[in-house]
Amino acid sequence: MRAASVSRRTAETDVALSIALDGTGKAEIATGVGFLDHMLELFARHALVDLTVKVTGDLHVDQHHTTEDTGIALGQALVQALGDKKGISRYADIHLPMDETLTRVALDISGRPFLVFRTTFPTEKIGGFDTELVREFFQAFAVNAGLTLHIETLYGANSHHIAESCFKGVARTLRHAVSVDPREQGRIPSTKGTL
Repeated sequence: MRAASVSRRTAETDVALSIALDGTGKAEIATGVGFLDHMLELFARHALVDLTVKVTGDLHVDQHHTTEDTGIALGQALVQALGDKKGISRYADIHLPMDETLTRVALDISGRPFLVFRTTFPTEKIGGFDTELVREFFQAFAVNAGLTLHIETLYGANSHHIAESCFKGVARTLRHAVSVDPREQGRIPSTKGTL
């Protein structure tokens, strides 16, 4: 199985994360941030990865460091689990509906990190979770995973639905991009021979 574990400790957080790319969607998530836990659980389910995340963070300050550092660790673990990237599909995209919301996600496991995030939220918070942290999570994830990641919410009225459509959309595109294409016959999917 393509799998990896990452431990990341700073003065602000202590993150332990494991991912198995060829999983079944099992998730054991404990970040201390309820909404982030919910997003990571559905991420695992829709990406069909097995994901274990345990975070102790400086939540007495706010949820920023916990959210960002979880994204960093997830990106680092993805890179390790992919290994040499031979045979992967590499690209994927989707239009993901969530009730009144529609979000478009396109992803390239390029080795060239870049995030385009064209999503706005009608509220500043979802429960106690700052909506601006959705972008922070995906920025940290894309940079550390070496992804070119485009997320654009075409329309939506409910902040929870908008965030959920982003996480589900990224999960579904990742599921297809990391899948092994037998026609690649173990080659790296690039004319340069490297990603």
